[in-house]
Amino acid sequence: MKPRALAFRLGLCGLAFSAAAPAHAETVTLRISHFLPPTSPAQKQVIEPWCERLGQETGGQVKCQIYPAMQLGGTPGQLVDQVKNGIADVAWTAPGYSAGRFPAIEAMELPFVVRDASSGSKAAWAFYEQHAKKEFDAYKVLAVHVDGGVAFHTAAKAVTAPESLKGLKLRASTRMVSKTLAALGAVPVNMPPAQVTEAISKGVVDGAMGAWEVVTPTKLQEVTRFHTDPPAGQPYYATTVLSLLMNKQRYDGLPSDVKAALDRNSGPALVEVFGRTWDEVTASTRKLVVGEGAAVTQQTAADYDAMRAAAKVVEEEWVKEVAAKGLDGAALVAAARTLAAR
Repeated sequence: MKPRALAFRLGLCGLAFSAAAPAHAETVTLRISHFLPPTSPAQKQVIEPWCERLGQETGGQVKCQIYPAMQLGGTPGQLVDQVKNGIADVAWTAPGYSAGRFPAIEAMELPFVVRDASSGSKAAWAFYEQHAKKEFDAYKVLAVHVDGGVAFHTAAKAVTAPESLKGLKLRASTRMVSKTLAALGAVPVNMPPAQVTEAISKGVVDGAMGAWEVVTPTKLQEVTRFHTDPPAGQPYYATTVLSLLMNKQRYDGLPSDVKAALDRNSGPALVEVFGRTWDEVTASTRKLVVGEGAAVTQQTAADYDAMRAAAKVVEEEWVKEVAAKGLDGAALVAAARTLAAR
């Protein structure tokens, strides 16, 4: 065969191969927004590794742009609308920051339900699937978990019996935490996490009621010297439900392989990671504050039981409140307690 004819045939083969080869997959960039600093365990230990797994499983097709500390603007309470309206593709937030929007899931936030992040997060996901899916219809729900329970973090004195809370001004993360504090005689003050440390240092509030996980991201350990937990193994005073929500239209428009990777790495698998991480951070943060000279106190059984009795009214009022929205509050409370106790 003449050299010119051979070259022509090889050229045709090359064109045929190019036509048969798949086009390079388009990069999918997910914009992820949340309310804590970029150094928070939520971002460093869960969200960033989650993004890396998505990238690995899609051959580098998925990338993330993370916007911590409300860099896309607005307040934490507006994150659910940011993701719903497509300002962000994914948002990690607390549904309770948007008061009244997600009433059923609040059953998991009631006083003395959740005892730790791992068991509580599994319970929260099961509760969402069984009782709260309807109120999240506008989203692709990637995870629902809990912070493991909120402890007392105070500047000047330890919280022990209910009497020690009288008149104390404490930052509250959600309306359930606010109601619990009010029932115990404290003064709840609502503010974003980023403002808490400065508010304590200036004496605007006496401390905060919050999960151990937010202590170091907000530098709470620098302004509080007293920390109070329930007796070992007992449910916390309240908890905050958290969620990773995705814009439904954005999810629906993804390539099938990217959807499959998201599905594999979300739901129960991601909930388990959130729960395990929160429990690990809780343990390490306790050690940190003790090492820095702070006091971590476990309540006595008598003081704890007195608080449980005083906070019972929160549950009773909540059951009446959600009844006006057509929800069977008593049944939801029973389900939350049953799931959390497993």
